[in-house]
Amino acid sequence: MKKTEEMRAEYRREDLGKGVRGKHHAAFNKGSNLVLLTPELAKIFPTNEAVNLALESLVGVARSAVTKTRRTGGTTAK
Repeated sequence: MKKTEEMRAEYRREDLGKGVRGKHHAAFNKGSNLVLLTPELAKIFPTNEAVNLALESLVGVARSAVTKTRRTGGTTAK
C-alpha cells in the first residue's frame, strides 16, 4: 500500500484546525487498564466480559483457599 503525503482535494488543512497530541491520554489512563492477550487466549476469551468473569472466578477461588488455610490454625513453621 502506497502512503501518500498529500491530502485529498475535498479537504483543506485550515478546516481541520490545530491538532493536540495526547489530548485524551490522561483520561484514558485514569479510566482504563488495557491488557493485550495472546492469540491463543483471545480465542478462549473473545470478549471483555469473558475475561472479567474468568478473573473474578479465579479471585474467588484464591480468596477461598486463603480463608480455609487461615482457619485451620495449628502451629507455624519455624
